[in-house]
Amino acid sequence: MKRPSYVTDERLYHFIDEAIKEDIGDGDHSTLASVPADLQRRARLLIKHDCILAGVDLAQEIFHYYDKSLKIEVYKNDGDSVKEGDIAFIVSGSARSILTMERLVLNCMQRMSGIATYTHEMVELLADTNTRILDTRKTSPIFRMCEKWAVYIGGGKNHRYGLFDMVMLKDNHNDYAGSITNAVQATVKYLKEIGKDLQIEVETRNLKEVEEALATKAVDVIMLDNMSIFEMAAAVQLINGAVKVEASGGITKESVHAIAETGVDYISSGAIIYAAPNIDLSLKAF
Repeated sequence: MKRPSYVTDERLYHFIDEAIKEDIGDGDHSTLASVPADLQRRARLLIKHDCILAGVDLAQEIFHYYDKSLKIEVYKNDGDSVKEGDIAFIVSGSARSILTMERLVLNCMQRMSGIATYTHEMVELLADTNTRILDTRKTSPIFRMCEKWAVYIGGGKNHRYGLFDMVMLKDNHNDYAGSITNAVQATVKYLKEIGKDLQIEVETRNLKEVEEALATKAVDVIMLDNMSIFEMAAAVQLINGAVKVEASGGITKESVHAIAETGVDYISSGAIIYAAPNIDLSLKAF
C-alpha cells in the first residue's frame, strides 16, 4: 500500500529514533545479559484477533533502522483483512536485535491495527453513501503520524495533519474574533499577507451561523458541530452544494449512517483514533 504524503523519511526516522531512545536508554540489559551476541534466530508476527492489519510497513522500517542485516519475509500487508492465527511476517537475524525491537514493533502495530479496524468498520457503514469518514487532531502527541497513517490504511480520509496545513476556525476562534464574519475576514487578509493558499473551514453551531459562514463567500468547508439530524439536513439544503459540508460531534457507529443520509460530504470522528482498542498481536520465537 502506498504511503500517505505526510509519512516522510524525516518524520519517520525522527519518530523511530526517539522511540528507540525512550525504550533502550543506556542498553537493553535483559537481552545483553542473557542472549549471546552472535546468536541468529527467527520470530513470527502472530495475529491473535481478527482485524485490518496496519503497521507492517512501519515494522520493517523499525527493524531495519535498528539493524539493517535483519531479514523480513512479509505474508500479510497493511490493509489486509487478517484472521486469528495468521502470520503477518517472519523476521530473521540477530536474536538480540529482534528482542530489543520486539516491544516497539508490537506497540505500534497493535495500536495502528486497532485504529485501522475501527476506521474500516465506520467506512463500511457508509458504503452505500457518498459520505467520507475523516479523522481529527485528537491524536497522541508524537504518535500522530502513525495514528493518521492507520486511519488511511483503514480506508478513512485524513483531515488536516496539523495546525499549519489548513485553517479551521472553531467556535473559540470565532467567539474571540467577535463573530464568524470577523474571523473569516481577518483570515483572508492574513493569508494574503503571508502568501499562503490554505483552505478555510468554519465551525457552526446552528443554522444562523451556517448562513453567516455562507455569506462570507470565502469559506471552503462548513462544519456542523453537534447539530441534530433535522438541523444537519436543513443546513445541507441551505448550503446547496456551495461548499463542502462536514458533520462533527458525538459520532458513533449507531448514528453515523443517519448522519450521512442528511447529505453531508464528510463525517469527522475523533473516536476512530482515541476509542479504538488495541489489537492483540505477538512476536514469537521459533
